Amino acid sequence: EMESKVSEGGLNVTLTIRLLMHGKEVGSIIGKKGETVKKMREESGARINISEGNCPERIVTITGPTDAIFKAFAMIAYKFEEDITNSMSNSTATSKPPVTLRLVVPASQCGSLIGKGGSKIKEIRESTGAQVQVAGDMLPNSTERAVTISGTPDAIIQCVKQICVVMLESPPKGATIPYRPKPASTPVIFAGGQAYTIQGQYAIPHPDQLTKLHQLAMQQTPFTPLGQTTPAFPGCSLGSVAGKTQSSVALPLPALTVFPCICPGLDASPPASTHELTIPNDLIGCIIGRQGTKINEIRQMSGAQIKIANATEGSSERQITITGTPANISLAQYLINARLTSEVTGMGAL
Repeated sequence: EMESKVSEGGLNVTLTIRLLMHGKEVGSIIGKKGETVKKMREESGARINISEGNCPERIVTITGPTDAIFKAFAMIAYKFEEDITNSMSNSTATSKPPVTLRLVVPASQCGSLIGKGGSKIKEIRESTGAQVQVAGDMLPNSTERAVTISGTPDAIIQCVKQICVVMLESPPKGATIPYRPKPASTPVIFAGGQAYTIQGQYAIPHPDQLTKLHQLAMQQTPFTPLGQTTPAFPGCSLGSVAGKTQSSVALPLPALTVFPCICPGLDASPPASTHELTIPNDLIGCIIGRQGTKINEIRQMSGAQIKIANATEGSSERQITITGTPANISLAQYLINARLTSEVTGMGAL
């Protein structure tokens, strides 16, 4: 019943849908001098915002009443199909690839989208003819997952309508940390005089400039991180890790000790700020760990102060307060998300 209301535009609820696009796709949507996106905004009546930056990925946010969102989606899907047709006229390919769109959906809504035993997602696939896939992992530094839809423009539009119905029926639970594509948003970790950036569950050696800057900073400050002069890899000599030089090895996160970054010319300790998260009661255990082992590990690795409020009667959620520098906070959030992801993705991708 709700679906027929949505498709007739009778349910005039304002909704926000976020799309993840590659630079080339964004260029196609914007058009010459912004003409295409201007036309889409005017004809659909939806607000269409494109995230800033020269990142490989950008977020396109579409906000408005449901019927305006569907019009905007239709225009985007047809534009992408037109691009595919144009690119095929110059190639030898005979079969036409489907139009593909990637939505960004709060992880707390993905369960409803998948349905019990995958029933809902199966129903959407069958009734619309579109392919729908929910990513098993959350997008980096966020509590959102990518939902990939592919098919003909008409199938995609029907599919988006059904996804909107699910999103309206099951609003997000707790706080959502939105995915923000940034080229250098990953926290930098210093260990054994080497700089690392986090990618997924691994720390990848960072370009040399940062390492050099860090070494310079270490020489200019009487500060020895955590009283440690030895490399931060347990059981490893400075020169090699399992026979490889440190600069070429990717290490699982728990093997790293995180040092605050002190850079010359910068204030050694940026002002502390506070960030609050809400976590469902049934997931708090995986963050605290047995006898508090996990939360202590997160505190030590992030350098942030983390307080978990006591359970309040009648509430299904617990408040977590994170205090520290912005870098400490983002790293603590990242590590908490990594714990939640490993717990939640028991569901996996269907």
